[in-house]
Amino acid sequence: MELIADLLSTSFDGVSWVTLVLLILVGFSAGWVDAVVGGGGLLQLPVLLTVPGISPVQALATNKLGSIFGTTTSALTYIRRVRPSLRTAAPTALAALAASYLGAKVAAWLPEQVITPVIVLALLGVGIFTAAKPQVGRLERLRHVGLGHLARAVGVGAVVGFYDGVLGPGTGTFLIIGLVMVLGFNFLNASAHAKIVNAATNLGALLSFGPAGHVLVGLGLLLGAANLLGGYTGARMAIAKGSQFVRVIFLVVVFALVAKLGWDLLAEWF
Repeated sequence: MELIADLLSTSFDGVSWVTLVLLILVGFSAGWVDAVVGGGGLLQLPVLLTVPGISPVQALATNKLGSIFGTTTSALTYIRRVRPSLRTAAPTALAALAASYLGAKVAAWLPEQVITPVIVLALLGVGIFTAAKPQVGRLERLRHVGLGHLARAVGVGAVVGFYDGVLGPGTGTFLIIGLVMVLGFNFLNASAHAKIVNAATNLGALLSFGPAGHVLVGLGLLLGAANLLGGYTGARMAIAKGSQFVRVIFLVVVFALVAKLGWDLLAEWF
């Protein structure tokens, strides 16, 4: 009990009430965005980095603790109301969990300055394609069945899970991209499957970050409570409004990701 108390108390050392309130508001917003299309980490990480004395790896690890509450809540909401195929989601989530754990382990050796431009170009291409093809993701047109379907789903989970362990921004968005483009899901069903897989990638990263002592537990739990409420609200709204609503939010988040990552690149280069 004393150890838990110490972990909680040290998380808030030097953190002002203004920052705590901002974290709660941002955590709710991030949970909402994550529940609909992913990308909530874009909101949480910059605010976490304003916490006095926090390191980038602590911010990333604490963000994962907060996010897992939101993704798990929204995943359970989707399971109850949309009923995604667990035969697809479960093995995809397991592959993503393992890949995320591996990605978190090898993150230090991968050249982020090379990976980020590729991600920006990929996101930009997907955003333009989705905007130019309004029919994509509106209707369910599954392209594969049986083992072919499962193998491709697991492949998407493994690739995006590894990315989540290494970098992280927009993981849920990339999952939806893969499930829509590769498998032919509509946006709502893709979002439902993506939330299950995203919860697994968060867990995989935490299994790596946690034992290393990078997680600020108190801040993570505070963010987790806000994420939980945001995730539930976002999932309910996405389910009520359907694939077209998810598609619109998807495009907004994709181009926001492009703008954020592109700005970061320009800041590094100039």
